[in-house]
Amino acid sequence: MSKSVIIIIQGHFQFSSHYLYVMQETNPVILFDGVCNFCNSMVNFIIRQDKREVFRFAALQSPTGQELMKQFQLPDNFESFILIHEGKAYQKSTAALKLYNLLPLPWKWTQLFWIVPRRVRDAVYNFVARNRYKWFGKREQCMIPTPQLRRRFIDQS
Repeated sequence: MSKSVIIIIQGHFQFSSHYLYVMQETNPVILFDGVCNFCNSMVNFIIRQDKREVFRFAALQSPTGQELMKQFQLPDNFESFILIHEGKAYQKSTAALKLYNLLPLPWKWTQLFWIVPRRVRDAVYNFVARNRYKWFGKREQCMIPTPQLRRRFIDQS
């Protein structure tokens, strides 16, 4: 027997055969490569900076990550992290700049990079993304958050 539920993301509705997730509009979601050491380090960095606990997280490889990628019509073999905020999915350097703008004041200086053309920003982003496993390594399985952090990961109960 197949079960259908509704996914509500930033005010959008979609039927799913797997899970029900209700997200508040005020919570940006970061989809990240759960087996990438660099990506996991970035998630840990964001968690440390995000004292107000605004961000929510899901691995790209997780059922939630896959559902959100379908929701926003992104390919399932994506080589970027995704920031979902205010009903839109951002990727590559644009996602990074929007994410840093949502972090506390010391990180606002990063907004200066908006003056760099997106093609150039994304070329640098793509270079790092292509080499991230070679430079930083890869895990056998996705990150498992500590009990204190589970509420911030939308795949966790």
